[in-house]
Amino acid sequence: MGLTQGALFRHFPTKDAILEAVMSWVTDRLLARVDKAAEGAASPKAALEAVFMTHIDFVSDHPGVPRMLFGELQRPGETLPKRMAQTLIRHYGERLRGLLEAGKVRGELRADLDPDAATTLFIGTIQGLVMQSMLAGDVTHIRRDAPGVFAIYLRGIGAVQ
Repeated sequence: MGLTQGALFRHFPTKDAILEAVMSWVTDRLLARVDKAAEGAASPKAALEAVFMTHIDFVSDHPGVPRMLFGELQRPGETLPKRMAQTLIRHYGERLRGLLEAGKVRGELRADLDPDAATTLFIGTIQGLVMQSMLAGDVTHIRRDAPGVFAIYLRGIGAVQ
């Protein structure tokens, strides 16, 4: 990238300040993309798929973000970047729960669906795909595998016909 440690620390006084700036950037960009994807969808079920694939695209476009995030989350204790990640997940989850509830109301999703569990599974599914692509050392795996994995998720939450 051509940046020296000195150049970074001229703009950011500490490593935590760098991580905070990255987390702020990730939060703003990811949530904006997710909101745009959901707004353009014809139904809550279609919005869930659009959000899922948008998140996958974001990770594929910025593969360093999950590496940085997973590394930060392993640090012991409470840190500002960790709290920012928790806030991001909370806001993201609120959006998902809204889509899941709307899908239940429209009959697209199971009437007995637990939105909290479905939200956890949605986010965890993406995290699992990210982890597997990191282990494979090939970020293209995530885009390749995402449609099939999402189809299985959707079958689990979809309305009983």
